[in-house]
Amino acid sequence: MTATLETTTSPQVAALAEMARASITAGPSFFRNQREAALARFLSLGIPTTKHEDWRYTRLNNLANTTFALPDGSAKVKADEAAEFAVPGLTCHTLAFVDGRYVPQLSEIHKLPEGVRVCTLREACISDLAMVEKHLGKQANVQSKAFEALNTAFLEDGVFVHVPRGKVIEEPIQILSIATAGDTPIITNPRNLIIVEDSAQCTVIEHYVAQGEGVYLTNALTEIVLGDNAFAGHYLIEEESPKAFQISSLHARIGRASHLDSHTVLLGGALVRNEISPTLDGEGGNCVVNGLYVGGQSQHLDNFMFIKHMKPHCESHQFYNGILNDQSHGVFSGRIFVDQIAQKTDAKQTSANLLLSDDAQIDTKPQLEIYADDVKCTHGATIGQLDEDAMFYLRARGISKDAARAMLVFAFAAETFARMKLEPIREMLERKMLSRLPEGEFLASVL
Repeated sequence: MTATLETTTSPQVAALAEMARASITAGPSFFRNQREAALARFLSLGIPTTKHEDWRYTRLNNLANTTFALPDGSAKVKADEAAEFAVPGLTCHTLAFVDGRYVPQLSEIHKLPEGVRVCTLREACISDLAMVEKHLGKQANVQSKAFEALNTAFLEDGVFVHVPRGKVIEEPIQILSIATAGDTPIITNPRNLIIVEDSAQCTVIEHYVAQGEGVYLTNALTEIVLGDNAFAGHYLIEEESPKAFQISSLHARIGRASHLDSHTVLLGGALVRNEISPTLDGEGGNCVVNGLYVGGQSQHLDNFMFIKHMKPHCESHQFYNGILNDQSHGVFSGRIFVDQIAQKTDAKQTSANLLLSDDAQIDTKPQLEIYADDVKCTHGATIGQLDEDAMFYLRARGISKDAARAMLVFAFAAETFARMKLEPIREMLERKMLSRLPEGEFLASVL
């Protein structure tokens, strides 16, 4: 397949396409056909605008007007510098990437159960090619999602996890992505494939951090395949540079009686788009989609959820909280689709948003698309400011205004943290939340 530039007039799209075409043979040969097809599709789609319904509240002008380059591999991160991003108290397998490139010296894989594979995607194409060919790209939506097409056009490396039937990985797997602050804006396209077979279990943490305040685009795509009676935990912790763009997409296929636990916390970035699309494709499947986004200054944090119920007796529960200050802008778009055969579906969606300034803004768009007649589906969205009665109650007991405000904001965020099973992650996020609040140190001393 030959891609042409005539399908778009955007110079930035053309530049990205030229970079992808120049490196089309990079990585394993298996990637080549997928990359060529995805490149052609990206050229056809272009960068989304607010005319696209799914991007109605998010303008990508700044991203679209930035000329990105591929990282040249010259950036170095020392072991003690990488250690600063470790989660205190968390014992885990770690695969570390610096500007999108795998760094073995910063990575550590402990002993794994027999048959379990945790490695780079490039390595998997040598040792587990049949498994990669069977699953890679099958959950993603390259045909209608421009950034997923772009990610696939640059497909070169990422993380591969395969947990065979009945196996359990006790320690979480951390994918640590470190962005460095260079003079030239760069683009990275992390790609992760996680396969959890019948009655198997694992937990994966995607942790995006930055050294300095560089301008760059992280365009990440993760695919999770759950067999029957399986479990996968997924955490995405986003702490990008305050000048960075991040687009992340999570697709999951959930088998019979299987469970996906998805937790997302967005803290950094200038413009962030978080997409989560689980498909409940086996009877009795279950998923929890839990998230918190905290914006300040002029940050734009966009959350797009699309949960598909394709089989009977499945449950999905969405809980997303937003805390917005200054001139920040939050978006929550949640869609639940229930197929005609998906009887006895139980789906709940809740979006709660706290505005801490008069200039902060939130757009919510809850949606239900139901074709079955024996279901229990609810959705709700709330937008408000701090409870004046609660503030008065605390002030009347001698607590300062800032401390009272911090207590109420922290309690709102703690609802999200409480749903997370990994205690070190909860504790780290609580500390980070407290550090952003006036009188946070005081509050930490009394909790």
